[in-house]
This record gives sequence, structure tokens and C-alpha cells, in this order.
Amino acid sequence: MSEAETLKARLAREIALTGPMTVADYVTRCLHDPKGGYYASRPDLGARGDFITAPLVSQMFGELIGLWAVETWNRLGAPERFRLVEVGPGDGTLMSDALRAARLVPGFLEACDLILIEPSAPLRDLQAKALAGADLSPRWVRSLTAIETDAPVILIANEVLDCMPARQFVRTDGGWAERRVGVTDDGDLMFGLTAMSGGFQKPDFEIAPGGILEISDQQAVFGRDLGLLMKAASGAALLIDYGRARPEAGDTLQALRRHQKVDPLATPGEADLTQWADFPLVLEAAVRTGADVTGSLPQGEFLRRLGIEARAEALKAGRPAASGVIDRQLDRLTGDDQMGALFKAAAIFAPRSLVVPGWDA
Repeated sequence: MSEAETLKARLAREIALTGPMTVADYVTRCLHDPKGGYYASRPDLGARGDFITAPLVSQMFGELIGLWAVETWNRLGAPERFRLVEVGPGDGTLMSDALRAARLVPGFLEACDLILIEPSAPLRDLQAKALAGADLSPRWVRSLTAIETDAPVILIANEVLDCMPARQFVRTDGGWAERRVGVTDDGDLMFGLTAMSGGFQKPDFEIAPGGILEISDQQAVFGRDLGLLMKAASGAALLIDYGRARPEAGDTLQALRRHQKVDPLATPGEADLTQWADFPLVLEAAVRTGADVTGSLPQGEFLRRLGIEARAEALKAGRPAASGVIDRQLDRLTGDDQMGALFKAAAIFAPRSLVVPGWDA
């Protein structure tokens, strides 16, 4: 019996004993269960893996994020000490590219304390290998609350929110119910509706019967903790993810395996499960702490404001034979029918006087 089968069997037995599991709890177990969770045991990123992220599309993405961090540091007054933090660094590609670009700016790396937050042991190993030859040696901490606040913080979180799952609530003809994961008589997992049991606030917009509302406590706590960190330390946190820019209904739960969507209940632990980032929820949680926030921008617009088109032209000038590849990479990152519109960027920052790069207008 494989580890994934063991996880499915364990989940089925647990549900049979204790009752249906919230979608958020199910996704958390599928991703982080110590004995069979996807990130705990078998994360597989890249073109030959299960999914690809922007840093793996092109070096341009990480380089521009690195220069965003440098410009943020400059606008904070180029402090002699600051902390550069990445949450969920994947295989380390983004930070490796960012540090290479930042090397060109005197003083930045010398002032930097590099911190990574990563719950996955296999990914921590990949990050250590990717950064082994970098100008800075990272240290790993377990959470935002472990970051010291005696120096400014510049934080990057690319495709992190979509790993923070949401409960799902369904509008029925008779009111509201919660969508949960149950088990059939044959031991298969299934979705079903249960009576409401707390943790739900009726939305202030209309949802037709059959519509699904997603609420992520984890994303809200993350926004709150980012706001508290920015207020205490000063600095800026950049969030990039695919998700919604305004409150709306929708079932966004998906499972990816070998770049194809698969049934999220079929093979727990063998596919990457995600739900959309809820930018309004995250930013509102940060505002309640007293931090300031930007609006959300489509990723394509954000990268164009950072100068990705000029960077693409420079790369093509240096590697004319790769011009077609670079053009395709640029389109993948910025095209409205690719990552350019679905993915959004937003920032949480303090003090209020800070103008976050990308939101100058």
C-alpha cells in the first residue's frame, strides 16, 4: 500500500469516526500531513513536475522582484540593517535570481539578513542547494511571529496564499450549509453538505442558490500577522498570487498533477491542492492592525511597471538566438490570457509615508 493510499485510508477512517471534514482541514492534511502530505513528502515543481510558478517561467521574474526589494530598501532610507524575508520560497529559484540582481546595488546585500519561512523539509533542502553559492546564507524560521522587529522588514510571498485553504459554504434554497468531505460506504471520499456550525458570516453581496462562498481563516491570520509585523518593524510585504480582487462567490478548489487538473478527492497527497487568494480578506485583516495597504494590480501590469519589457529586450540583445523563447516567457508572465490578469500583486506596508515600488502613480 502506497503512502498516498495510506493517507486516503487514514482520512476515510477518521471521517467515519468523527464526521465530515471541512474543506480547509482536508486540504491542509493533503498538503502537510507528516506521513503522506504533498509538501511534507513529495513536492514536485517545474516543467517536468506537477505545476510551474512564475520564477520557473523566467529569470526575469525573480530579478525584478530583487530590484523591487532594492528600491523598497532605498525608499526606507537604505538602513544599515534590514531583514529580507521570503515566505514559501519553493525550490529557491526566486531568491537566487533576486540576490543576483541585487548584487549590482552597493550596500544592499551587506545590510541584509536573509530569512526563509518554509514548512516543507524537502523544499528546505532544495532551497539550501539553490542558495549554496549565493552572496548570503539564509536562516529558516517557522513563522512570521519568529521574525525580529528591531530592523525594517522587506518580505516576498509569491504563490503562498493559494496554499492557505478555505472552508466552503453553499447557498441553498433553504439557507446556508457547509460543504464538507465525507466518506461513502465503499470507503471513497465524497463532497456533501452539513448544517452550519459556526465560523460563518453572511456576505454583504448576493449569491444565488447553488453558489459557493469561500472563507479562509488562514489567509486572514496571515494578513493580520503581516500587518502587525510591518507596524512593529516598518517595511513592505509583497504578495503575488492568483485570486480575486473583490469579494465574490466561486468554487476555486483545484488539484494539479503533471500540469493537469485532477479530482481533488481521488488521491490525497499525490497532487497539489490550491484555492484562490482572497486579496480583499487579507488586506482588510492587515488594515485592522493599523498597517497600510496598496490596491491589487494584475501581475502583468505590476511587472510592466517594474520594467519587465526593458529587461526582456536586454536579454534578447545579449542572446539573439533565444529571442523567441524570451518573448514566450514574457507573454506567459504578463499576457492577459496567461498569468498576467488572473495573478494579482498587492502590498502591506508601514509607515504610511512609504511609496511602495509599483504603486507610484
